[in-house]
Amino acid sequence: MLDRVTGMQVFVRVAALGSFSAAGRALGLSQTMVTKHIAAIEERLGVTLLRRSTRRLSLTEAGRRYLQSSERILAEIEEADAAAAADRVEPRGTLRLNVPLAFGVREIAPLLPRFAARHPQLTIDLGLTDRVVDLLEDDWDIAIRIGRMSDSTLVARRLAPLRMVVCAAPAYLDARGTPDTTDDLRQHNCLGYTLSTVTGADRWLFGKDGKTAVPVAGNLRASNGDALRLAALAGQGLIYQPTFLVAEDVRAGRLRIVTLDQTSFAFDGVFAVYPATRHPSAKVRACIDFLVEAFRGEPPWERGLPPG
Repeated sequence: MLDRVTGMQVFVRVAALGSFSAAGRALGLSQTMVTKHIAAIEERLGVTLLRRSTRRLSLTEAGRRYLQSSERILAEIEEADAAAAADRVEPRGTLRLNVPLAFGVREIAPLLPRFAARHPQLTIDLGLTDRVVDLLEDDWDIAIRIGRMSDSTLVARRLAPLRMVVCAAPAYLDARGTPDTTDDLRQHNCLGYTLSTVTGADRWLFGKDGKTAVPVAGNLRASNGDALRLAALAGQGLIYQPTFLVAEDVRAGRLRIVTLDQTSFAFDGVFAVYPATRHPSAKVRACIDFLVEAFRGEPPWERGLPPG
């Protein structure tokens, strides 16, 4: 007889990933064994939990009820184990942390030596990419996300606020003039970030919740914020980027923030996220608590900058 708890774990992972093969990879099981676990549960209960087609899996009504119960039971088992071991649990093993490239290099990587010194039994695997990863599919423990949290399968902890600013090199502004309104941006060389819906190549968003969309154009677009920052430093045009990316150059006078008639876009914040289907381990809790502590108060990238 197959173990019921393992069967629940298999079912929850299949429901989260939408695939028997993906669940098998995540759990270290063959697809055949995953199929056996699901079949055993359905046979024992006498109901169909999953509808299978060549394109996708979907939950039946019974499957949705069983998923809710399974997630609750598995969380209670994890909590019982964690409570029993709380006095002796020390973060250990490998912590896989995924962070956007520029933010990770500037704000997260410098903090990690201090975090590692606190937890000598922990190895940190830092992934730096602007691609939005699937934490379950790619087996990341934590990801840092910037913007709005719309994925209900993730638990999010807000670390800090984050806003956008329009800026350019003094040489560019001296040569082309300083825009006073968002409408003035139409007459300027605006360098666009192609991975963002806020600061794209064709429009920039301003105002609360980004309700004001301003058409822009420029002779450079890039999928990396630092590439645009370097172009702006060389006097090529205006950029619209998060303050963490440009703060050092603004404080040094290499870039100048442009104040317009519309407020700049403000993200919901910087968040640490982890899968809701996992009870946070000691290493995950330790890392998130450390980051909350590190970013408490005024974020380091806002120090010395004019208010938004």
